[in-house]
Amino acid sequence: MTAPNFSRCLKLVLVSEGGNDDDPDDAGGRTSRGITQREYDAYRKTHSGLPSDVWKAPQSAIEAIYEISYWKPWCPQFPDGVDYVFFDVAVLHGPGKAAKWLQRAVRTKADGHIGIVTLTALKAAEPGKVVSAFSDLRRAHFNAIVHNKPSQKKFLKGWLARAGCVEKDALKMVH
Repeated sequence: MTAPNFSRCLKLVLVSEGGNDDDPDDAGGRTSRGITQREYDAYRKTHSGLPSDVWKAPQSAIEAIYEISYWKPWCPQFPDGVDYVFFDVAVLHGPGKAAKWLQRAVRTKADGHIGIVTLTALKAAEPGKVVSAFSDLRRAHFNAIVHNKPSQKKFLKGWLARAGCVEKDALKMVH
């Protein structure tokens, strides 16, 4: 468990998220390096002097949003590898879903509340198995999205590739 793993994990998330995007079929809307315009606008309210367009956001603002909104408070308490999968899932699917999937991966009640029960179960679990279970849940979710909303099929190959790369890199962190 290392808080310093944030830099390593952030670097990988930024590769997955890419640069600027404004795909009309992407529910996230206008984004830069994975941060939506809406998130950036909220951040700017307490950080004056920043450009208004997320595409022109300084890298330091993007990194701060990732740390505040997706890394903290939980990832620094997780084993290496599990922290990365949780972080990436929180970025792509939201922290609430990440919490529930973590709970399912460690076989506790998936209520979205990470507390003593979840943390105790995680501590007793084998990190590599948690990473793989988390990744399986993610792949099933992607397939369910496409099943329920065929217009999203154009994203499936990339989503599955991302899940596979994240799992592979997370397992390297575990071992």
